[in-house]
Amino acid sequence: MTLQVVTMTPEHLDEVLEIERLSFPLPWDRDTFLFEILVNKLADYVVALWDGKVVGYGGMWIVADEGHITNIAVHPDYRLRGVGREILKELIRRAKEKGLSRMTLEVRPSNAVARHLYRSLGFVEKGIRKRYYRDNDEDAIIMWLENLQVMPCEER
Repeated sequence: MTLQVVTMTPEHLDEVLEIERLSFPLPWDRDTFLFEILVNKLADYVVALWDGKVVGYGGMWIVADEGHITNIAVHPDYRLRGVGREILKELIRRAKEKGLSRMTLEVRPSNAVARHLYRSLGFVEKGIRKRYYRDNDEDAIIMWLENLQVMPCEER
């Protein structure tokens, strides 16, 4: 098994869209992803390749000196195999490389697996966005990873 995390390109989108559909009740469409990877200069999106097959993806927006994780998803057949961890570690590495000072994300309280992953890489729960998710009005937990430039995420 070989797992690589590389920059997302339009050639990855058929597989990304399938993962998106399997992962989220209100999935993004092709045009949204195309905008993010081709037009939005403040976005950085990656895919995880397992022996060349797209099995996950993630992305962030750069807002001032912060990285805002927009989405991370792994194909159901490849979950709990470290794919999400590698995607998030690559996004953290890229944020550090760009000189960002901290990162943030929102996560559903019901997504215990993701919350555990984020905590394991140093994210801390700092607040709540009430009724954030439109599909069911679930709140979102706001998590932050502070002091990015002094944190050795590779060792976590």
